[in-house]
Parts: sequence; structure tokens; C-alpha cells
Amino acid sequence: MPTPNFDPAAARERCMAHRKRILEISQQVQALHAAGAFSCLEMVDTIYNGLMRGAAGNSPDTFMMSKGHGCMAQYVILEDLGILSRRDLDLYCKPEGRLGCHPDYGVPGIEASTGSLGHGMGLATGMAYTERHVHKGDGLIFTVLSDGELQEGSTWECMMMAANLEVDNLICFLDHNGMQSFGNTAETHPKFYPIREKVEAFNWEVAEVNGHDAAAIFDAVTRRKGGKPFMLIGNTVKGRGVSYMEGGAIWHYRSPNPEEYKQALDELTEISS
Repeated sequence: MPTPNFDPAAARERCMAHRKRILEISQQVQALHAAGAFSCLEMVDTIYNGLMRGAAGNSPDTFMMSKGHGCMAQYVILEDLGILSRRDLDLYCKPEGRLGCHPDYGVPGIEASTGSLGHGMGLATGMAYTERHVHKGDGLIFTVLSDGELQEGSTWECMMMAANLEVDNLICFLDHNGMQSFGNTAETHPKFYPIREKVEAFNWEVAEVNGHDAAAIFDAVTRRKGGKPFMLIGNTVKGRGVSYMEGGAIWHYRSPNPEEYKQALDELTEISS
């Protein structure tokens, strides 16, 4: 069962601390994917601290970050859980470190090397099928996808396969921030919409919530009917929590300068109070 005493207020405080930690790391490297991590933080935190059964690393459930560009969200949460060390994150993207700008299999807590668009859904489907039909287990497979990944044909092929294989232990989260790299999806790919109806047509169960609302995320997943793969569409804002980052394509891969860094911390402190 998911964590019965999941506390949305505590989740908000954790995510604010996570954003500050990512900003801290941003001052040690030339660039990182902060804005994309900020959009999926609440979903990743809710998975690790509410939906996965047992402590991460000792759970029947598995999390795989398909949206490789969002790995900073996973890294800071793994640090908070004691799976990665503070030194690991301080050495992010440095020659002597082991954390790169995409997740790498073999690093503690990382289940797959991801970041290439279109690969994650296939990996997650295979994990779910193996757990349910080969190992005969009850483990859940959680994964977070990006808007850009839903524009890859291989993603939709695997979504159809997941439904055919009846892997109702597959729970996907779409970080729907309306952007892909340096473009707005409504402008670059207007026929991308409507998303929900497309996913439902592939025989998935779908829910749609505010992707920054931990309580809504937790409730939507725990109340799913089951019997089908499940997708939670989380409507999010790229760069959530920092005004000059929100919805700004230039912040896909960039570190704030010292003045911007101070402003970001000031805004996050105000939001958290």
C-alpha cells in the first residue's frame, strides 16, 4: 500500500528545499537542466515519498526517470533519502564525479540510462511485463515522461503494447509543461493535442491534475480503477517557482548568474512561507 500518512504540506516543504538545492548546484557548473526538473519535482517526490511501498532501495516497486533531462529532480531526492551522498551532487558533471546531465545505469538509485526520446516507455513496459508476468510479482513500475517523448512513434507503439500485455502495474506520469527543449508544443506541434483522448484511445486509464499539487497527484494514483496501464497527466510549468524561468525556453539548459541566483532564492523563500 502507498504511504498512508502522506503529508502534502511536508511534500511542499521538501520540494522547496529540492529547488534550492538544485539552484545551489547550478552555481558550480556552467549549465544544467533546472527548469525541467522544477516542473516534475512534485510528481517525482510524491512517487518516492508517498506512492512507492517501503523505503526506496528496499521496495517491491521501481521508479525509472524516462525524462532524462529532469534527472536533477531525481538526484536531489535520492540525496535527501540517503541513497546518493552530498558529495555525489557537489561533483555533478565534474570529471571526478559520477552524476551526469542524464541518468546513468549503475549509479545508486538509477534503474536505466535515459534521456534519448522514445526509449523510456519501452523500458518501463518491459519492466512492468517482467514483474507481472515473468516474476509473478506485484511490484509497480513508475516512470515520468516528457511532452517531447510523446512525439516519438516508439512511445505510442509501446503504449499500445502495454495495453495488449495488460500491464496494469505500469504507472506513467506525463510532465506536461507544454514545452519541448526550445519550443512551445502548442505552436510547434498543434496536433499533439488533445493528449488525454489519445491516451485513452490506446486503452489506458487516464487522470489529469495540477502537476504541482502533491495531494492531487497522490489521490489520483491511489484512486485508479486498475485493470489497465495508468497515465497521470500532470499540468505543470517549466521553471515552476522562479518567475524569470517559468515558461522561458532559454532556461532549458542554463545556470543563473549570481544576481539571478539570489532572486530565485528570494522568490522561493517567499513562496514557501
